[in-house]
Amino acid sequence: MSSTLMVIIIVAAVVLTVGSIAGYYIARRMRGSIRLTLARRGFNPGETVEGSFTMKTRRPIEGKRLFVALVGKEVRQERYHDSKGREQTRTRTREIFRSEQTIEEAKSYPAGQVSEYDFQLTTPSDRDDGFFDSSLGKTLKLGMELMGGGRTYLEWRVTARLDAEGIDLCDSESVTINF
Repeated sequence: MSSTLMVIIIVAAVVLTVGSIAGYYIARRMRGSIRLTLARRGFNPGETVEGSFTMKTRRPIEGKRLFVALVGKEVRQERYHDSKGREQTRTRTREIFRSEQTIEEAKSYPAGQVSEYDFQLTTPSDRDDGFFDSSLGKTLKLGMELMGGGRTYLEWRVTARLDAEGIDLCDSESVTINF
């Protein structure tokens, strides 16, 4: 294959990928939107995350479930050497905590509807659910202390989502939980 043909194929693949991603977000935006608002973003273990979200529909939507969730993920960055001896970084993520509140079960939402919802979610607590006393919690705390948080850290997000036929509506915000 000539180098010109390879360049054309690469450019076409990039354009197709970018176009697909843009098309998805445009289609989602045409269906409606969710705007999440939190009273604050920093919490201690066992505290309550309070907030609200506004959902606007632009087209009729068949919703399967409307919910809000607090999700904690462990993010681990690992260094390794590839087959040519170059140092690389690989990031691995796994969910370690999830607290959900269902706002509404399956429901049809008409076009042009604007609804506002309030919610409360509780952060993990060492007294309530034993999260920090569990072997996973102890390992995470020890790993974060030994690594200084640079290579292994926790990422927390609050997400409001309408699980719907076709494309979901969703918004999320980062929060911090102090250990």
